[in-house]
Amino acid sequence: MLDLSFEPPKPKVIAGAKYDWELVIGMEIHAQISTEAKLFSGASTKFGAEPNSNVAFVDAAMPGMLPVINEYCIEQAVRTGLGLKAEINLKSAFDRKNYFYPDLPQGYQISQLYHPLVGEGEVIVDMEPGIARKVRIERIHVEQDAGKSIHDMDPSMSFVDLNRTGVALMEIVSRPDIRGPEEAAAYVVKLRQILRYLGTCDGNMQNGNLRADVNVSVCRPGQYEKYQETQDFSHLGTRCEIKNMNSMRFIQQAIDYEARRQIAILENGGSVDQETRLYDPDKGETRSMRSKEEAHDYRYFPDPDLLPLEIEQGWVDDIAASLPELPDEKKARFVKDFGLSEYDAGVLTAEVVNSAYFEDVLKGCDDGKLAANWVINELFGRLKKEGHDITESPVSPAQLAGIVSLIKKGDISGKIGKDVFEIVYTEGGDPAKIVEEKGLKQVTDTGAIEAAVDEVIAANPAQVEKAKQNPKLAGWFVGQVMKSTGGKANPKAVNEIVAAKLGL
Repeated sequence: MLDLSFEPPKPKVIAGAKYDWELVIGMEIHAQISTEAKLFSGASTKFGAEPNSNVAFVDAAMPGMLPVINEYCIEQAVRTGLGLKAEINLKSAFDRKNYFYPDLPQGYQISQLYHPLVGEGEVIVDMEPGIARKVRIERIHVEQDAGKSIHDMDPSMSFVDLNRTGVALMEIVSRPDIRGPEEAAAYVVKLRQILRYLGTCDGNMQNGNLRADVNVSVCRPGQYEKYQETQDFSHLGTRCEIKNMNSMRFIQQAIDYEARRQIAILENGGSVDQETRLYDPDKGETRSMRSKEEAHDYRYFPDPDLLPLEIEQGWVDDIAASLPELPDEKKARFVKDFGLSEYDAGVLTAEVVNSAYFEDVLKGCDDGKLAANWVINELFGRLKKEGHDITESPVSPAQLAGIVSLIKKGDISGKIGKDVFEIVYTEGGDPAKIVEEKGLKQVTDTGAIEAAVDEVIAANPAQVEKAKQNPKLAGWFVGQVMKSTGGKANPKAVNEIVAAKLGL
């Protein structure tokens, strides 16, 4: 494992007109479970289908239709819990959350309040190299998503699309351990990364497959410590929930605005109302959506159509045995086995497809550090410049491994390697054949190199005298020799021969 230092959360301190204030943040992440069928029906979950085309009788709440649990959704939620080092409850139950849902035909949401499937876990949030924070997970419960109301298609009517109705969600609820906007965004990034590694949610925030409800409150310095001692939430101030955030940048902006709004109210002698708010990115402000209901306002009760869910420990153990290597473990292995810096290992493990590409490159070469340098700097750099990701790379892992191997063996220099990379990137081909056909193989014949050095020295007597006075100028001769040989001369041999010829 990486040698991480776990620091207690450092609060974001905001100076008000009268006092200093600290931020307290908790988050509820709604992650759409990666599955082809909905939670209680066999309807498709495919995104972008024609409105109301992915709707089964159960989703439409037709009379007499009964929900049937999709076992794979439960398996995916258990896998997520295990990936977050959380407790898996062998007995859980579904409840009806009664509320006015204009886009949920049954008029209630099937969720889990009293007995969630997954209990307490944790997410390790990387703040900077060697420094991490631990955010506690309170619970993960499985629930169904609502549909989508559409208000901008007609001036006098609203429309509804029920395609998302009944899609399986995991609501991942954190403790109020997050102390600033940057840490909140980093938490979402890390949680998304873990889910994508596990394959339990694709993390697509643009499509709404991962969205966050952010609970924000402010308190005077020292109050958070009192909460830690007593677990009394009254020390943290009244919280407001900002709904449906699907952008890291907007999450940070909304938290900052909401904190300052609450501080202004409190310093003017008012009190913060507990409510649900929305963030308007165009105006850069939050606005009231509705008063925040407590759990009893939803009139929860056990769903009479669904028996309590009981799973076996052996089944959980089988899922645990099938877990992939997760990002923290993979990052630690890359640092230990290949001597990579934490930064480089972090770049390579940021996305599961990136780490898979890198490991495929290593199947064709044996220098992890050199391979990492080429993957990060040359390939990732080029792809980013052109607005592509690794799945669109025109250079296969085997091709990049071929270039790295040629450099490692001394067949080509790093400079020539870049030329070969350009050819492979734009035209394709086998790196070894390209080097052979285009005569790019590195010149290692010391006699040929010596002749090139002699020619440069003879043509530049004034520069020779300067180099003898200042040995650092020998690099100029090295550059000229490399230029005259088209970059094919072995750089190490050139340096040695130049130094010897100049008597340095």
